[in-house]
Amino acid sequence: MDDANRWIAPVLGLPELPFVDFGDVLLQERPDGVHWKTEPLVDYAGGRPFAWVDDEQSELDQTYVTAHHQGPGLLHHVNPRIGPRENDFHTLADFASSLDTSRTTG
Repeated sequence: MDDANRWIAPVLGLPELPFVDFGDVLLQERPDGVHWKTEPLVDYAGGRPFAWVDDEQSELDQTYVTAHHQGPGLLHHVNPRIGPRENDFHTLADFASSLDTSRTTG
């Protein structure tokens, strides 16, 4: 949740950013195998484009996002041992660029 604003954002030179408060679902396993973060992230996005950078997503999460999210959603896995690397930032930039293109051509 807001830990990223304390531990990650300063290292990456990011300002304080909004975050999802997971409330009662925090760390609660789901019987369908979807990660406990997935539904609250989709709800928070509310159809807006979003990128979820984490080390715990699975195909079940991608399937959930595809079925329940009306806008573009990128689930991007980052190795927890090394954190985000240059190629991860390229992937995020490409995703963001694809959104800009779709807005200007649509």
